[in-house]
Amino acid sequence: MRKHNIIISLADHDQLQRLIDSARIGGCETANLESLERELARATIVDAADVPRNVVTMSSTVWFRDLDSEEIERYTLVFPREADLDRNRISVLAPIGTALLGYRQRDIIEWEVPSGSRRLEITKVDQPRMASKPPPAEALA
Repeated sequence: MRKHNIIISLADHDQLQRLIDSARIGGCETANLESLERELARATIVDAADVPRNVVTMSSTVWFRDLDSEEIERYTLVFPREADLDRNRISVLAPIGTALLGYRQRDIIEWEVPSGSRRLEITKVDQPRMASKPPPAEALA
């Protein structure tokens, strides 16, 4: 379970808030948007240079272990238009994407899925070199 605040860079926070706002303007009201909005509301916002290197940011590649199946998975956290499961690029609006955002290596996260709940331990985080570099505008929608 999420027991402590997550850390998000100011640049990621602003881009994610714009994503939420534009999706709502476009008439998209989903539980995924609400979940992301809740995460942003409880996040500690810091300058990109102050985000610890072991925190999952946008464009980070993250490895995690399913604590029930022991399966290891790897995904890169991206904006919706960049998502491509064949290339292990998962949208921040996917439940697992929202669940990973802002957490650190060694954190354990738990969230509800249709078949019950999943518990994951983040085993490695590889942040992009330019975490504060904004994605292209078309990638946000």
